[in-house]
Amino acid sequence: MRFPNRRCPAAMLTALCIMPALTQAQVTSEEKPTDEALELERIITSTSRAERALAREPASVSRVDGVEIERVAHTHVSELMYRVPGTWVTRNSGQEHLTAIRSPVLTGPGACGAFQFLEDGIPIRAAGFCNVNALFEVNTEQAGAVEVIRGPANALYGSNALHGTINVISRRPLDPPARQASLEAGPDRYWRGQVSGGGSQGNTDWRASATLTEDGGWRDDSGVSQQKLNTRIQHPLAGGELSWLFAGSWLDQDTAGFLEGFEAYRQRPTDNDNPEAFRKAEAQRLAARWDRGLASGWELEITPYLRRTDMDFLQHFLPGQPLEQNSQESLGLMNRLSYQGDRWWTQAGMDLEYTRSALSQYQDGEVDADNDFLRETRPPGAHYDYRVSAQHAAAYTQASRQLGERSTLEAGARLEYLNYDYRNRLEPGNRRDDGSECGFGGCLYTRPDDRSDSFTTTTLNLGLTRELGQDQALFTRLAQGYRAPQATELYRLQSGQTVADLDSEELDSVEAGLRGRLGILRYELAAYYMEKDNFIFRDSDGFNVSDGATRHRGIELDLRLPLSTEWSVALNASRARHTWAFDRTDGEPIERGDEISSAPRGLGSARLLWQPHNGRQIELAANYVGSHYLDNANERRYHGHTVFSLKASQALREDWWLHARVQNLSDRPHAERADFAFDEYRYFPGRDRSLFLALEYRR
Repeated sequence: MRFPNRRCPAAMLTALCIMPALTQAQVTSEEKPTDEALELERIITSTSRAERALAREPASVSRVDGVEIERVAHTHVSELMYRVPGTWVTRNSGQEHLTAIRSPVLTGPGACGAFQFLEDGIPIRAAGFCNVNALFEVNTEQAGAVEVIRGPANALYGSNALHGTINVISRRPLDPPARQASLEAGPDRYWRGQVSGGGSQGNTDWRASATLTEDGGWRDDSGVSQQKLNTRIQHPLAGGELSWLFAGSWLDQDTAGFLEGFEAYRQRPTDNDNPEAFRKAEAQRLAARWDRGLASGWELEITPYLRRTDMDFLQHFLPGQPLEQNSQESLGLMNRLSYQGDRWWTQAGMDLEYTRSALSQYQDGEVDADNDFLRETRPPGAHYDYRVSAQHAAAYTQASRQLGERSTLEAGARLEYLNYDYRNRLEPGNRRDDGSECGFGGCLYTRPDDRSDSFTTTTLNLGLTRELGQDQALFTRLAQGYRAPQATELYRLQSGQTVADLDSEELDSVEAGLRGRLGILRYELAAYYMEKDNFIFRDSDGFNVSDGATRHRGIELDLRLPLSTEWSVALNASRARHTWAFDRTDGEPIERGDEISSAPRGLGSARLLWQPHNGRQIELAANYVGSHYLDNANERRYHGHTVFSLKASQALREDWWLHARVQNLSDRPHAERADFAFDEYRYFPGRDRSLFLALEYRR
């Protein structure tokens, strides 16, 4: 439902929303903010796998709760993650995305390994087998909460918890509402149905949530069909509680590719030069978590789990458009023993995992280009066909000790081992699949011979929290993070490279922060500095190497201000610099101190919320992405943008609600993602002004 008039005066709508707030900004004694708005002791679970007060956490952790998730009603996870400081999840085509947490937007075959994606504390992918679009496999739309650890995680999480960790927490069985159903409609044949219900039967609690989305696509020849399902069953067992957790997602997407040409997102945003592109992906996860309280403050938790994924997609962004097919199956076991005393809290655990995976790449025909080099070095036929099995084991301990009445010291260590066994199913080297040689020195795609690779890493962390009074706390933290090379970086080689002799990426981080409240203002301020070494990238010879280095520094702010019982303001902002710490003269030049591409210095979001006591709710939001370079030579730039949205809800009668959302309220042309590659400006355009309406039943 696009507005017919693209010049609709959005400023008038903004003024109508803000004017009442200005008249009620003075909080009277009869209109005190609610206790919930002032609550400093927010409870988080991601840093300890147990409930813990945020005020005592020596790390930067953000939590978006279920109420806010329902208010956002996001059609893409990027809309939700704008509400987290220092975090940018770009929206590509359909449900695809790229992630940045205290980092640039990282690209490349294994770049997604810099982030850990969890569901209920369990990694959604095996170590070494990340998915750059991992969050489309998770039902964030119906989550009970989403928690983000910015920077390296503590000892509970290992490889991939490098720049940040996102934990999607599913709804518990007895979380309100007990019954919920909604139907939403939007432009371009968009509709979404959601149902969720929970309850008890005897000593068993249960909940099931499902979302079904059909989107005709606002760009030409694009669209999405996706289904997601979560179930949770809890019941007593052997003196403890057993929780069964199932999650599944199924995606069928017609993908719209990059728009090429300087500021093409302004002139022809709906164009799609790759109408043949598609992605089909599915993922299922099953876990059984048993926890039992033992004597004298001890608790035991055991979590076995199974995972499988399967994906086919056309690599429309490569000459020749080869088809990739990949699949993974894994099983694991997480064990944790914890102790809570008067002044001590400690836990130790062991994680075990076995994975088997397969990947193939096949090109159907000749490269459609008047370029002999491309046609000769990217021949039709099979490029890759291999199997990898992996064994992963880790042991960790994390402990905190209260020092006096106001200070708490925390420390942790993790030892981790990852082994790959690779088996090639084609002829090794860089010949065609029929054994003939390519011209110009050989085919681009290169297959190593069978081999095994293993990586062992130890990481440490140390944190201190100091309460400055009843309402404020200071924290500081030193932490190490790492990620092992991903399987694709080791075995999906190019340009005649037969062995990728890679080291694990390592990151050292120091941060300090202050959180608390001043009167009715709740705030968190954090500053960080990080050094990353053994950065993995593809050099000018087309080889995967790990001799890069980067530096990351920034400051982040999160504010919540209740103006009255009806009005509140929220703001999160970050200012950062992400730079190279090495020089390279070959290929695309890199100079020490230059900014990394796709790394905005500024990110932010501001929201104004009105909640009168008549069943009405209106929120005006502004999301900001700052100017940033598109190339590592720092010669080309995207100017950035601010995009407004308006969300409104109205109770119609008991148990029934009407919701309306306007995305891109000012109808501003913008790019969700921009870069420069293959001598072309490339963009994923942002959607124009669009209206979505939903009818909801909840009880």
